[in-house]
Amino acid sequence: MTQQDIIEMIGEAGGYGHNTCEQNEKSFYPFMERFAKLVEERAAAKEREACAKTVETIKAYRELEKVCFKFAAKTIRARGQA
Repeated sequence: MTQQDIIEMIGEAGGYGHNTCEQNEKSFYPFMERFAKLVEERAAAKEREACAKTVETIKAYRELEKVCFKFAAKTIRARGQA
C-alpha cells in the first residue's frame, strides 16, 4: 500500500483536511474505525486481484482442467457402482 493510498483512504474516512491529533475523543475513534475498515477493504481487494491474476495463468488453467476431468471421471464411474 502506497502513501498516496493511505492519504486517499484518510480522505474517504472523513479525515482529510482535519488534524486528527487535535480532534476530541468522540470524533477521533469513529474516524479511526472508518479508516481501519477502508484499509481492510483495500487490502482484501488487492489480495483478490493477486489471486485472480494467479488463476489466469495458463499453468493454473491446465491444473484446474486436470482436477475437473479427474473429478468428472470419478463421478461417472461412481454412477455405475450405485
